[in-house]
Amino acid sequence: MLRYDYVPMPARGPLRLPEGKRVALILTFNLETWDLTKDTDRPYYAGGPAILPDVLPGDTPDFPNFTWREYGQRVGIWRLYDLFDEMGVKASCTTNAVTFERRRAMTDACLERGWELLAHNYEQGELLTNFAKDPAKERDVILRTIETYERYVGRRPLGWLSSSLRGTLNTASILAEQGFLFYCDIMNDDQPYRLDTAAGPLVSVPYSNEINDFTLLTRRGLSTDAFRDVLIEELSTLHAEGAKTARLMNVGLHPHVSGRAYRIRALKEFLEFAKGLEGVWWPTREELARWYLENSAGHMPG
Repeated sequence: MLRYDYVPMPARGPLRLPEGKRVALILTFNLETWDLTKDTDRPYYAGGPAILPDVLPGDTPDFPNFTWREYGQRVGIWRLYDLFDEMGVKASCTTNAVTFERRRAMTDACLERGWELLAHNYEQGELLTNFAKDPAKERDVILRTIETYERYVGRRPLGWLSSSLRGTLNTASILAEQGFLFYCDIMNDDQPYRLDTAAGPLVSVPYSNEINDFTLLTRRGLSTDAFRDVLIEELSTLHAEGAKTARLMNVGLHPHVSGRAYRIRALKEFLEFAKGLEGVWWPTREELARWYLENSAGHMPG
């Protein structure tokens, strides 16, 4: 089972990043792949809200929603890779295991750049919460994901993000049992911290469904300028707060959302701002998790 203490920010000791940096900034590309159909007549929740609201049964192809997401795999992700190459910035990528097999160019592009690649479920529409009362089946999904990741990457994954953040009470324990270092589903903080499980500890490196292109652009309908301004405002505030104790900012990016031609400028201008700000650290999640384990004495009481 997963357990963590409630420790409000004023009750914590100060957290000091390497070289006195104030904010650890992580930008996440989600390299996701969906099944076109499922063997069910129930509505198919394909790992994220649909662009068209009338969701079809799983056994009926939903081309408007499927190909909307597929745009990111065919076009949007390459626009994002090009931008980050131009800016000299690396992303921390997550991938479904089936992406290695069906859309391998996406994962190859990440690995060729030497970027971080996290495990992100087996297939985007197969949520772990489907197996919340069947830990053996959930373990099977995680083990199949690990096996595929290891076959294509050459080593076992150390970090996990559940598709749609739909983990269960058993997920963290299964991950710790399998030798994972960090877990990203618990989105309740601006700092890394320790999670306890029956199989040992993990470092929580929170993802964000708030600082996230899907939330800001698709759900809330912000303009390109407004999206940029939210990112700049978030980083500016965290940077100011980081003078007392360091903060973490994760930006969740989906190639079919922020990889559109009319939105890419928002990320370019945000990256220009972030690169011009003193005190920003650009770690991988693994770097941040390992640093935290070695430098977190006195951060959390107990």
